[in-house]
Amino acid sequence: MAPKVLMVAEKPSIALSIASALSHGRMSTRRGSTDVHEFDGMFQGFHAHFKVTSVAGHVFSLDFPSTYQNWEATDNLDLFQAPVVKLESNPKGHICRHLSQEARGCSYLVLWLDCDREGENICYEVIECTGFNENEVGRKILRARFSSVTEKDILEALENLVKPNKAEALAVDARQEIDLKVGVAFTRFQTRYFQGKYGNLDSRIISYGPCQTPTLGFCVQRYMQIMTFKPEKFWYFSPYIIKDGYELQLEWDRNRLFDFDVAAMFQKLVLDQNILEVTGVSKNEENKSRPCGLNTVNLLKVASSALALGPHVAMQLAERLYTQGFISYPRTESTAYPASFDFRNVLGAQQNNPIWGNHIRSLLTDGFHKPRMGSDAGDHPPITPMRAATEEMLGNDAWRLYQYICQHFIGTVSPDCKYTRTKVEFTSGGELFHCVGLHVSTKGFTSIMPWLAVKEKNLPQFTKGEKINIIKMDLQEGSTAPPDYLSESELISLMEKHGIGTDASIPVHINNICERNYVQVNSGRRLVPTALGTTLIRGYQSIDADLCLPDIRSFIEHQITMVAKGKADHSHVVQHVLQQFTQKFSYFVKKIENMDALFEAQFSTLAESGRLLSKCGKCTRYMKFISTQPARLYCTSCEEVYYLPQNGSIKLYKEFACPLDGFELVLFSMSGSDGKSFPLCPYCYNSPPFEGITTLFGSIKLGNSGKLGKGAGMPCFLCPHPTCRHSMITQGVCACPECSGTLILDPISAPKWRLYCNICNCMVSLPQGAHRISTTSNRCPDCDSLIIEVDFNKKTTPLSDGATLYSGCILCDELLHSLIEMKHGKSFFRRGRGRGRSRGRGGRGRARGGSKNDDPKMSFRDF
Repeated sequence: MAPKVLMVAEKPSIALSIASALSHGRMSTRRGSTDVHEFDGMFQGFHAHFKVTSVAGHVFSLDFPSTYQNWEATDNLDLFQAPVVKLESNPKGHICRHLSQEARGCSYLVLWLDCDREGENICYEVIECTGFNENEVGRKILRARFSSVTEKDILEALENLVKPNKAEALAVDARQEIDLKVGVAFTRFQTRYFQGKYGNLDSRIISYGPCQTPTLGFCVQRYMQIMTFKPEKFWYFSPYIIKDGYELQLEWDRNRLFDFDVAAMFQKLVLDQNILEVTGVSKNEENKSRPCGLNTVNLLKVASSALALGPHVAMQLAERLYTQGFISYPRTESTAYPASFDFRNVLGAQQNNPIWGNHIRSLLTDGFHKPRMGSDAGDHPPITPMRAATEEMLGNDAWRLYQYICQHFIGTVSPDCKYTRTKVEFTSGGELFHCVGLHVSTKGFTSIMPWLAVKEKNLPQFTKGEKINIIKMDLQEGSTAPPDYLSESELISLMEKHGIGTDASIPVHINNICERNYVQVNSGRRLVPTALGTTLIRGYQSIDADLCLPDIRSFIEHQITMVAKGKADHSHVVQHVLQQFTQKFSYFVKKIENMDALFEAQFSTLAESGRLLSKCGKCTRYMKFISTQPARLYCTSCEEVYYLPQNGSIKLYKEFACPLDGFELVLFSMSGSDGKSFPLCPYCYNSPPFEGITTLFGSIKLGNSGKLGKGAGMPCFLCPHPTCRHSMITQGVCACPECSGTLILDPISAPKWRLYCNICNCMVSLPQGAHRISTTSNRCPDCDSLIIEVDFNKKTTPLSDGATLYSGCILCDELLHSLIEMKHGKSFFRRGRGRGRSRGRGGRGRARGGSKNDDPKMSFRDF
């Protein structure tokens, strides 16, 4: 019997490319959590049965155990020594179970994960899921190293399989644990401290991160340079001459002077003579060198500065181009090509392109040049086009990025640009002047990269000793100007220089400081710090400047690199770094008043913010609704803050009060035309009153807006109160066909009445145009769903006798079932009599809830 070989790629598209290349298209595919492609072939000299499948990025994510998830009950200082657990990143995907099942009976596990540290870390996640053991007899673990998903690279990788690198995987584990513990401890403390005092911060969380914060620090540093800049006046003059019909403006060798009297004196000396003498004419043949290979950082810089694509978007596009086989692996630090690189084959794939095809055919005919010697980081070759594409195939933004990658690659193997530089020097009144002319003799690589072309400037003929009259020379006044705000391109350069982030994480950190309202992206993709971003950095500087300087992150990255090289123990590095940050955190907490003084000067207190909305159940006074992120209610009398769901609108709900605590209900409407609306009690939402709610709510999603937000607890659609008219018990009609949730009657959806699931995004349209639809206390004897009562419009009633009032079960009643429609989710099959219990009695779903101040789901990557 032929041995079985399980191959696992990082993405389904790469798995398909691998299987297609190895099977030459002769394979079968079956569905699973990710597709599985099967075929027979040769493996290491013998016949084998192949199964090729994939994960979808990281299988596991690092987090704290549930006992450390409650913000109120956990001492932030304890987080530095808290245990961490690896949880499956997407439990609904069942990737781990999928890999375990596919690995049964397999003798070989071949890992086709991306060839960087993150990919190496995912290798060991896959190994854990499959149950393979590196020392197990009869089973072998192998690693494929490749830089593109072309058939040639795949076949070559299969012939040169190696062992996975445990040290690199541990380096990623170290970074994850450090970033998670440090980031969450500071973030929780800052968020609770400042959101409990100020109302107009306009940020859902006040986060800190060892990478994120120094990144913000660069932006604020430039902002402070601009704000503190004091302009100085200067003076200069430039003589104008006419020679052979050319009017030329000469440049003064002194450039400018900051003393008016001295500048005026020099001007008078020249004007008194009023004649320039040519003192020298020099001509030099010069080269503008073709570029080195393209690495990730340079691609991101060009994408931002020239293509107006932010780093995060550019990286997403590059990854998509890679997985589709159009370019090589886009995460690389190298700018040097390996000696064995097949330039002719790569060029040949592009020779029919209508834009640069002629240039390539010329290179193939006349001979192309070897690229300049760049740097070899030992990871991947530079980013290179792997197959031809058109704009129609890729779409506008992806095409522009692909076009640049192609042009850059072609430029690396094109001749240098050659030009003649002519400099003519003059003197008058003891002062020196000059002009420069440029003439291009060979365009070289600038033919394909015209934005780098040398701009020609023609000069007339001059001879040494020649004298020319000055026709005009005014004394000009200028003023020094501050630097501009940092561009994304400049920020990327600073991050690379100081070791902040990796080529993969740099876009994430820049995106984070934008999303968290610390900076705004202005025209020219320049990053302008907000008041919150500036105040944070100034606050860190007032307590411990190390917290926002790049030095500490550079030290961490150096330690992690030592782990990756096998020169340092992973646990010792983590312990050492966390010990330092524990001390810094303790000092930060003690000195938080220093930062608070800056916040107090910049932001409004909760008492000064917002508008009166609903009554507090404790003091019966009106609480203030603060709409800036995070949305919350503040009772000025009790001095209590109650967090609300995010990404939607809040209004008072008809002055209804919660029967448990007396707080007036508010109605939350999610953004979008299909957004859900649901009532909630501010107190119950922050402090779920029923046991079991706190442990279940953490995974609930509401459409596309994600979790309900920080402090998410129990809205009315999860409340199991038996008699409250707004609870899940009284408003929950039946079980959701998509999940274990309950379909709830939307209280304000008239005239487009609908039900929505209290867990997933499933929606059901009810009879439209009805005057009123309400639930009753009666249940269907067949399926246990709540009976609803419909008051039809008199003109459009579907009842044959013209009546308007009708009650029934939406699943079992023929008339009502014919009038409902699924808006999202799978088909909603009617359960006929005798079959209604197939989903179980009690189609009420399961109530879910979350602990007070649940940690907004942030991963180590967020810091």
